[in-house]
Amino acid sequence: MNAPVKNPRAPVEAGTWSAVRPDFPTLDQQVNGHPLVYFDSAATSQKPLPVLQALDHYYRCDNANVHRGIHELSNRATHAFEGARRRAAEFLRAGRPEEIVFTRGTTESINLVANTWGAANLKPGDRILLTEMEHHSNLVPWQLIAQRTGATLSFIPVTGDDGLLDLSRFDELLDNHVRLFACTHVSNTLGTVNPVAGLFARARRKGIVTLLDAAQSAGHLPLDVQELGCDFLACSGHKMCGPTGIGLLYGRQELLEAMPPWQGGGEMISSVDYHESRWNTPPHKFEAGTPDIAGAVGLHAAMDYLDGLGRDRIFAHDQELAAYAFERLKSLSGVRLFGPNAGRSGVVSFLLDDVHAHDLVTVADQYGVALRGGHHCNQPLMRKLGVASTARASFYFYNTRTEVDRLIEVLSEIRRFFSA
Repeated sequence: MNAPVKNPRAPVEAGTWSAVRPDFPTLDQQVNGHPLVYFDSAATSQKPLPVLQALDHYYRCDNANVHRGIHELSNRATHAFEGARRRAAEFLRAGRPEEIVFTRGTTESINLVANTWGAANLKPGDRILLTEMEHHSNLVPWQLIAQRTGATLSFIPVTGDDGLLDLSRFDELLDNHVRLFACTHVSNTLGTVNPVAGLFARARRKGIVTLLDAAQSAGHLPLDVQELGCDFLACSGHKMCGPTGIGLLYGRQELLEAMPPWQGGGEMISSVDYHESRWNTPPHKFEAGTPDIAGAVGLHAAMDYLDGLGRDRIFAHDQELAAYAFERLKSLSGVRLFGPNAGRSGVVSFLLDDVHAHDLVTVADQYGVALRGGHHCNQPLMRKLGVASTARASFYFYNTRTEVDRLIEVLSEIRRFFSA
């Protein structure tokens, strides 16, 4: 059978990012009679042709279940699936492929840690340290496991609209009762890039287990779990040009080996009797049932594509475009901006005076501009900021300054419409 088309793209130099747009068929369309401007990549990114081709090739040529078969198609599927695991270990600079567990995404990865490591290690009097900017995926699982174990939650404050962590009390919060410190790398609402390596180093010196929510960073900048010093890392394929329904959990080998399984079924066992079972070794201990094989194949292609572009270049473009959008938005009257003035990732959240975020986003869609409006799974943070919701523009390497200029034109029209 013919192999899927490999991504031949060389690293993109500054100023030539529009050259990647033909790789993304979804971007080449009109919405409500206007060229699509897709500014919702923080919710999910678009998928390039090499990913679509990899998915098509798997289903056309190699579709079979993994590990359990010895026929040719099963061998191919197993080779592709475990090849994606090896590629993910390289992508995150893990020490070995066995430290990579395939999940449905960031949410399931964090739930897995909470329900295995958390259930086995937390007890009354223990504390879980989070931040006030956490996505619900890195908050609700810890609430649930705290209720089950008697542990409690504490939070590093956010300073306000500038969206920075108030670290003045970090060492005080990181006391002897803290067993786990879980933190987002990049805020999906504020665009803040947190200094996680330094924070994790301080936590690890006290024997505290650390988890990084890398949903908004894994597809945007180079990550090295060993340099970051995290014990766990969670991310989602669909936010990094891969398919939906596939994600990664990195866990240090000794922790994965000590953790109990979460879900029971096929694949996660080494032997089964009517009254008891013995567990497989990590990562298979945490991958019960038939996995999302095609998702792993597509994610492999996405990781190749991103590294072909250069994640350092992607992040530089994100920051440049967000800074440009931030300055253009500041030029409009009646705009409230959220997040840091400098050093932000490719996310800008804002409000227009007297215009509800949902109304703003609905009208923008009539002009072909796709924004996100709502609480962004950050309800506690919204209350902290004193708002119910914001409008959010989120950028990726396939976005351009011209599209930002179009956003400003549309927002000017919206402001005139609601002020009439």
